[in-house]
Amino acid sequence: MRLLIFGLGYAASAIAARLPGARVAATGSAGGIAFDDATRVRFEIAQATHILSSVPPGEGDPVLAAYGDALAAAGAWIGYLSSTGVYGDTGGAWVDECAPTGAGRRSARAVADAAWLKLGARAFRLPGIYGPGRSPLDRIRAGEARRIDVPGQVFSRVHVDDIASGVIAGFDAPPGAYNLADDEPAPQSDVIAFGCRLLGLPVPPLVPLEDANLSPAARAFYSENRRVANGKAKRILGWKPRYRDYRLGLRALNASTSPAPASSAPAAASSDQR
Repeated sequence: MRLLIFGLGYAASAIAARLPGARVAATGSAGGIAFDDATRVRFEIAQATHILSSVPPGEGDPVLAAYGDALAAAGAWIGYLSSTGVYGDTGGAWVDECAPTGAGRRSARAVADAAWLKLGARAFRLPGIYGPGRSPLDRIRAGEARRIDVPGQVFSRVHVDDIASGVIAGFDAPPGAYNLADDEPAPQSDVIAFGCRLLGLPVPPLVPLEDANLSPAARAFYSENRRVANGKAKRILGWKPRYRDYRLGLRALNASTSPAPASSAPAAASSDQR
């Protein structure tokens, strides 16, 4: 396997770590190739058996803008780490891959998602990502955890290890969109409360949204409410989340003997840093 990764970030690094026999080339701060080194990048595209992009869109998708022609001609397996934010707010209803996309605050992501699908990619739509060094436990230990009270609101989330296993399962899957999420959407406040009890620390009080003094970006996170269905990935990829709910995931992280340093990213928030 010759794997080319555009944007070697948190999730993409977990995927690469599960492929010790692969030759991995990557762009991004943790990669060894400059994104704008067109000669090298086009060489790697032509040589790759598998290509994965985790680069978020700006005004457009930078990977497709720079290398879309080469990708279309490559003949390689293509994957794209997308976001369940493409579905927008569903009022807490379940949403699957047949639902319309493009509404809400992630319109640029939805456009990029559609463009990758048109190219023949497997678009892995991810909710809030957590794992070593990027979980509610890290924020709780740092004294930064808050419980925002938004009655009736739930979020879906996925452990980074389950992203890696889902993408690898997708190597043998047909092109299309696949939601990779755990089985139990839950309020963020419940997740923080469980994490505090797990660590033997006080559970912070609920704070009404209007009193939370959140940044515009954080407030936007709480403007959406949906449950993400993962049945298609289970049926077609043969995938099952090892951490089927946040309790299993947080227990496993707490049991780790070598926890990674805390991250400043919002715990289990839907993020474009893949």
